[in-house]
Amino acid sequence: MPDFFMDRLINLPCNANQFTTKVSSIVERKGGSVDGISQTDQKGGNAVNVASALLALGVQVTPIICTSKFGLEQILFHLKSFNVDFSHIKTFPKASATTALEFQTKDGKVNVMIRDLGSLADFASTDLTETDYRLIEQADWVCLFNWAGTLKHGTELAQAVFTHAKAKGKCRTYLDTADPVPNKKNIAELMEKVLKTPDVDVLSLNENEAVTYASLLSNEIAEQRGKMEFNKLALLSAQVLSKNLHARIDLHTTTFAVSVTEGRAVFVPAFKVKAVRATGAGDAWDAGNLFGGAYGLSDECRLTLANAVAACYLSDSEGGHPSRQKLTDFLQTAQTRGS
Repeated sequence: MPDFFMDRLINLPCNANQFTTKVSSIVERKGGSVDGISQTDQKGGNAVNVASALLALGVQVTPIICTSKFGLEQILFHLKSFNVDFSHIKTFPKASATTALEFQTKDGKVNVMIRDLGSLADFASTDLTETDYRLIEQADWVCLFNWAGTLKHGTELAQAVFTHAKAKGKCRTYLDTADPVPNKKNIAELMEKVLKTPDVDVLSLNENEAVTYASLLSNEIAEQRGKMEFNKLALLSAQVLSKNLHARIDLHTTTFAVSVTEGRAVFVPAFKVKAVRATGAGDAWDAGNLFGGAYGLSDECRLTLANAVAACYLSDSEGGHPSRQKLTDFLQTAQTRGS
């Protein structure tokens, strides 16, 4: 739970400065067009993307998400080939929508997501029903994504869901907040009321998220920002978080993934692939991470699997999530970075 976005990916064959120059020139001449730009409409939102990737791997998933009636029709279309219980989807007046600008950089593709949160911004635990809570009690994993987008009640929602899951169920809990900066005024509250509690079993982060949260716990992280290579700072941040939080810290970057638990860190390099997109990589990684965790794989095998699911998705020309067979085929020939 809880998000679905109607996504449009705009694949720009230039960097941000070149794009800005081009747009500025068009504005100066009072408007015009930029032709030849590849665009794709697809399903989006962290929760739905993770669900889609898990379904492709043969996992039973039930989404508890919010969208509009039109958004629900899109979900039904995109997931129609899977056996999914759609009865927990909530419909509100306005759907969530994202336009993702994917830029070329010297280090690969980078995306800038322009979002309209729609009804997600107001989503709260009061929108959950008794049936939803019974489902939470019966689940093996309860996963909450995009705290940043549940702008008004995200911390309260996380508290309610994870507290209930731990009190009434036998599940493990998984949190990926997404980029917290748009919701920065509530980060400190999230830290105190959710992240520092024993109700979160796994905290999944990218580099920016790790550094943002660790900066609240260590002056060293804040002081080293801009001085240390960002991947190294992210790793240091993951270690700081592990020392201060109950959760296992799972960090995924463009070059490696690492799990940190009780001072022990396990590293796995990312795979070499030609990425044809940037948006959605973290969601695919989360799905692989959850899949490996559900089967009790070792940290090294679990992270390798997560990296493989993300790499398959990033390199797929149609933006599809891999099946088990496709994942197996990929792992038989894939090379990791540095090999």
